[in-house]
Amino acid sequence: MTTPVAHPGPITAPVAKVAMLIRRPVAEVFAAFADPAVTTKFWFTTSSGRLEPGARVRWEWEMYGVGTDVHVLAFEPDQRLLIEWDTASTPTTVEWRFTPYPDDTTFVEITNAGFRGDADAIVAQALDSTGGFSLVLAGLKALLEHDVRLNLIADRVPPDVAER
Repeated sequence: MTTPVAHPGPITAPVAKVAMLIRRPVAEVFAAFADPAVTTKFWFTTSSGRLEPGARVRWEWEMYGVGTDVHVLAFEPDQRLLIEWDTASTPTTVEWRFTPYPDDTTFVEITNAGFRGDADAIVAQALDSTGGFSLVLAGLKALLEHDVRLNLIADRVPPDVAER
Protein backbone atom coordinates (compact mmCIF):
# COMPACT_ATOMS: atom_id res chain seq x y z
CA MET A 1 0.00 0.00 0.00
CA THR A 2 1.26 3.45 -0.91
CA THR A 3 0.89 6.23 1.58
CA PRO A 4 0.15 9.63 0.02
CA VAL A 5 2.75 12.28 0.76
CA ALA A 6 1.46 15.68 1.74
CA HIS A 7 2.91 18.62 -0.17
CA PRO A 8 4.89 20.88 2.19
CA GLY A 9 3.39 24.16 0.94
CA PRO A 10 1.63 25.99 -1.84
CA ILE A 11 2.45 25.01 -5.39
CA THR A 12 3.75 27.85 -7.51
CA ALA A 13 3.69 27.98 -11.28
CA PRO A 14 6.98 27.13 -12.98
CA VAL A 15 9.13 29.93 -14.36
CA ALA A 16 12.10 29.81 -16.69
CA LYS A 17 15.25 31.07 -15.02
CA VAL A 18 18.76 31.09 -16.44
CA ALA A 19 21.93 32.95 -15.54
CA MET A 20 25.51 33.32 -16.71
CA LEU A 21 28.65 35.36 -16.06
CA ILE A 22 29.64 37.46 -19.07
CA ARG A 23 33.21 38.72 -19.04
CA ARG A 24 32.34 42.24 -20.18
CA PRO A 25 31.37 45.46 -18.33
CA VAL A 26 27.76 45.78 -17.22
CA ALA A 27 27.03 48.75 -19.53
CA GLU A 28 28.08 46.73 -22.57
CA VAL A 29 26.05 43.66 -21.55
CA PHE A 30 22.95 45.75 -20.82
CA ALA A 31 23.31 47.54 -24.16
CA ALA A 32 23.52 44.20 -25.97
CA PHE A 33 19.88 43.55 -25.02
CA ALA A 34 18.65 47.13 -25.46
CA ASP A 35 20.27 47.79 -28.86
CA PRO A 36 18.95 45.61 -31.69
CA ALA A 37 22.11 46.28 -33.71
CA VAL A 38 23.81 43.97 -31.20
CA THR A 39 20.91 41.71 -30.18
CA THR A 40 20.30 40.64 -33.80
CA LYS A 41 23.78 39.12 -33.82
CA PHE A 42 22.85 36.51 -31.19
CA TRP A 43 19.03 36.30 -30.82
CA PHE A 44 16.26 37.66 -33.05
CA THR A 45 16.79 38.75 -36.67
CA THR A 46 14.99 42.10 -36.80
CA SER A 47 13.54 44.68 -34.44
CA SER A 48 11.45 47.78 -35.03
CA GLY A 49 13.47 49.72 -32.44
CA ARG A 50 15.57 49.91 -29.31
CA LEU A 51 14.41 48.97 -25.85
CA GLU A 52 13.91 52.11 -23.81
CA PRO A 53 11.43 53.28 -21.17
CA GLY A 54 7.86 52.56 -22.30
CA ALA A 55 8.91 51.41 -25.78
CA ARG A 56 6.74 49.14 -27.88
CA VAL A 57 8.71 47.23 -30.49
CA ARG A 58 8.35 44.18 -32.72
CA TRP A 59 10.94 41.40 -32.78
CA GLU A 60 11.09 38.89 -35.64
CA TRP A 61 12.80 35.53 -36.06
CA GLU A 62 12.65 35.47 -39.86
CA MET A 63 14.07 31.95 -40.18
CA TYR A 64 11.01 30.63 -38.32
CA GLY A 65 8.44 33.09 -39.68
CA VAL A 66 7.49 34.23 -36.18
CA GLY A 67 7.59 37.46 -34.25
CA THR A 68 6.40 39.03 -31.04
CA ASP A 69 5.25 42.40 -29.83
CA VAL A 70 7.32 43.71 -26.93
CA HIS A 71 6.36 46.34 -24.35
CA VAL A 72 9.05 47.67 -22.02
CA LEU A 73 7.63 47.78 -18.48
CA ALA A 74 10.85 48.70 -16.64
CA PHE A 75 14.12 50.10 -17.93
CA GLU A 76 16.85 50.65 -15.33
CA PRO A 77 20.13 51.18 -17.22
CA ASP A 78 22.84 48.68 -16.34
CA GLN A 79 20.57 47.02 -13.73
CA ARG A 80 17.25 45.70 -14.96
CA LEU A 81 14.98 45.26 -17.96
CA LEU A 82 11.39 44.03 -17.72
CA ILE A 83 9.26 43.40 -20.78
CA GLU A 84 5.94 41.84 -21.60
CA TRP A 85 5.86 39.96 -24.86
CA ASP A 86 3.11 38.24 -26.74
CA THR A 87 4.50 34.78 -27.39
CA ALA A 88 1.98 32.67 -29.31
CA SER A 89 -0.76 35.13 -28.28
CA THR A 90 -0.10 34.44 -24.60
CA PRO A 91 1.67 37.36 -22.91
CA THR A 92 4.42 36.58 -20.44
CA THR A 93 7.04 38.72 -18.75
CA VAL A 94 10.79 38.53 -19.18
CA GLU A 95 13.08 40.16 -16.66
CA TRP A 96 16.82 40.66 -17.01
CA ARG A 97 18.93 41.55 -13.98
CA PHE A 98 22.51 42.71 -14.47
CA THR A 99 24.94 42.54 -11.55
CA PRO A 100 28.45 43.95 -11.93
CA TYR A 101 31.21 41.66 -10.73
CA PRO A 102 34.95 42.23 -10.30
CA ASP A 103 37.23 42.63 -13.29
CA ASP A 104 34.52 44.26 -15.46
CA THR A 105 32.38 41.14 -15.60
CA THR A 106 28.58 40.95 -15.39
CA PHE A 107 26.26 38.32 -13.98
CA VAL A 108 23.07 38.20 -16.08
CA GLU A 109 19.89 36.57 -14.78
CA ILE A 110 16.86 36.09 -17.04
CA THR A 111 13.46 35.08 -15.69
CA ASN A 112 10.45 34.37 -17.93
CA ALA A 113 7.15 34.05 -16.01
CA GLY A 114 3.39 34.11 -16.46
CA PHE A 115 2.88 30.96 -18.50
CA ARG A 116 -0.74 29.94 -18.99
CA GLY A 117 -2.68 26.79 -19.75
CA ASP A 118 -3.09 23.48 -18.03
CA ALA A 119 -0.26 22.10 -15.90
CA ASP A 120 1.36 20.21 -18.78
CA ALA A 121 1.27 23.27 -21.06
CA ILE A 122 2.79 25.50 -18.38
CA VAL A 123 5.62 23.06 -17.69
CA ALA A 124 6.29 22.65 -21.44
CA GLN A 125 6.44 26.44 -21.92
CA ALA A 126 8.80 26.88 -18.95
CA LEU A 127 11.11 24.14 -20.18
CA ASP A 128 11.15 25.50 -23.75
CA SER A 129 11.86 29.01 -22.49
CA THR A 130 14.66 27.78 -20.21
CA GLY A 131 16.33 26.06 -23.16
CA GLY A 132 15.87 29.07 -25.41
CA PHE A 133 17.23 31.61 -22.95
CA SER A 134 20.18 29.32 -22.18
CA LEU A 135 21.07 29.52 -25.87
CA VAL A 136 20.58 33.30 -25.85
CA LEU A 137 23.06 33.71 -22.99
CA ALA A 138 25.57 31.33 -24.59
CA GLY A 139 25.31 33.25 -27.86
CA LEU A 140 25.73 36.57 -26.04
CA LYS A 141 28.79 35.27 -24.19
CA ALA A 142 30.46 34.09 -27.41
CA LEU A 143 29.71 37.37 -29.16
CA LEU A 144 30.82 39.76 -26.43
CA GLU A 145 33.79 37.78 -25.14
CA HIS A 146 35.14 36.37 -28.42
CA ASP A 147 33.38 38.28 -31.23
CA VAL A 148 31.98 34.98 -32.53
CA ARG A 149 28.45 34.49 -33.83
CA LEU A 150 27.37 30.96 -32.95
CA ASN A 151 23.96 31.10 -34.72
CA LEU A 152 22.48 29.10 -31.85
CA ILE A 153 18.92 30.37 -32.26
CA ALA A 154 18.91 29.97 -36.05
CA ASP A 155 20.35 26.47 -35.80
CA ARG A 156 18.17 25.28 -32.92
CA VAL A 157 15.52 23.84 -35.24
CA PRO A 158 16.77 23.50 -38.84
CA PRO A 159 13.99 23.43 -41.48
CA ASP A 160 14.24 19.70 -42.14
CA VAL A 161 13.91 18.93 -38.42
CA ALA A 162 10.95 21.29 -38.00
CA GLU A 163 9.07 19.37 -40.69
CA ARG A 164 9.44 16.02 -38.91
